[in-house]
Amino acid sequence: MSQPPSDTSNNDSGSSTGLTYKDAGVDIEAGAELVQRIAPAAKATRRPEMLSGLGGFAAMAELPSGYDNPVLVTGTDGVGTKLKLAIDYSRHDGVGQDLVAMCVNDVLVVGAEAFLFLDYYATGRLDVDVAERVIKGIAHGCSLAGCALAGGETAEMPGFYSDGEYDLAGFSVGVVEKTKIIDGSKVRVGDKIIGLASSGPHSNGYSLIRKVLETTELVPDETLLDELLAPTRIYVKQVRKTLETVDVHGMVHITGGGFYENIPRIFTTDDVAALIDIDSWQRPNVFAWLQQAGNISEQEMLTTFNCGIGMLLIVSPDDVEATLDSLRSQGEAPVEIGEIVSRDHTAPAGQILIR
Repeated sequence: MSQPPSDTSNNDSGSSTGLTYKDAGVDIEAGAELVQRIAPAAKATRRPEMLSGLGGFAAMAELPSGYDNPVLVTGTDGVGTKLKLAIDYSRHDGVGQDLVAMCVNDVLVVGAEAFLFLDYYATGRLDVDVAERVIKGIAHGCSLAGCALAGGETAEMPGFYSDGEYDLAGFSVGVVEKTKIIDGSKVRVGDKIIGLASSGPHSNGYSLIRKVLETTELVPDETLLDELLAPTRIYVKQVRKTLETVDVHGMVHITGGGFYENIPRIFTTDDVAALIDIDSWQRPNVFAWLQQAGNISEQEMLTTFNCGIGMLLIVSPDDVEATLDSLRSQGEAPVEIGEIVSRDHTAPAGQILIR
């Protein structure tokens, strides 16, 4: 749970005529009020493994039951410059889910169950109303991922951030059975690639997005803001349910670096490549707008953005239908978008080779 704000110094203890911590810009009472406001949302994410309550110096938890040889998996990330748009247009409610998603989706790709999450919220002057909206969004993201919001820190640092600005960092802890780690070592030529839809750009490429807005001098309307600031999808529950019945060979979170940088991260040999049919799914309108407004090349689009696909599952051809059926039963609309081929394969028109 987020603690009352602090910086790196101890509390001032001056006399009634001397300076106080509040005079320096740190309002401990505001921090305490924030903790009270967000406590119910954090409590709603509590898991049975938690051993400590809110407000302590550290969070304690047992490992989830059911594991014979558990391996801890950790992930950390932020929201990036998407926060700038959210701050500029007072769209604070969704960035907490972004923060959780960027961490737990990374933990997911090795087959792990994210069960703990911690947040770090830093600002120049604590606006309790804004912070409450952000951290309740974090709690909502934790609920979607099935993990506990176990702890956090609220840092009020006057003079470090401009007025109204804040930054976020997230930290996730997961666990996976050692024999069930998904590390890409099973990926073989002939495997099929199944894509799960994104909600938009998620939390990547926003420096370019903001450059497009700046260059075109466009003030986005509410519809465009909805598309640009749609919270990052969390794939944890759907994918983990599928893992119960399907031997998934590899998974890819399409995050910063798009298709070209993320897919090769799961190759354990240098003799395979991914053949992607870029016409096999329909991109959300926001990507067409970005490409046209910014005159962005197709290569750059696929290197910067997810272009409508946020998560990939790589499975044996024999498991394609079972994978599709499992995902569809959970409300997903999965699409077979490609296959694993040899590195020297030639990509036909309408397809790209990633190696």
